Amino acid sequence: MTGADLPLWAAILIVTLAILGAGLSLLGAVGLTTFRTFYERVHAPTLGATLGMVLVLIASTVFFTIIDGRFMPREILIGLFLTVTTPVTLTLLARAAIFRDRTEGKKKVPATKEKSAQS
Repeated sequence: MTGADLPLWAAILIVTLAILGAGLSLLGAVGLTTFRTFYERVHAPTLGATLGMVLVLIASTVFFTIIDGRFMPREILIGLFLTVTTPVTLTLLARAAIFRDRTEGKKKVPATKEKSAQS
């Protein structure tokens, strides 16, 4: 089967998922440039890229499953790897930024758990 033999319903589904995924990733990138502080900037690309990546990988899975005539789990493994590593990277970057800001004595730093529990 070639790309020309792709059924119309599958082509519409694949294109819709790919465009939605690309749009969400673009929205995350716009959020990265729009927000002012690091703490605001770090969330938009992480959330947008994760959901966008999932939609693009679903589109890819559907395409290669239909073309090859068998289930293609490769994209699921890519998705699992990216879904696990993205939040871990976000957490490490945020903790490093908080540590740096507290060390430098900046005023607008998120409160610690102890300080927020006392208030």
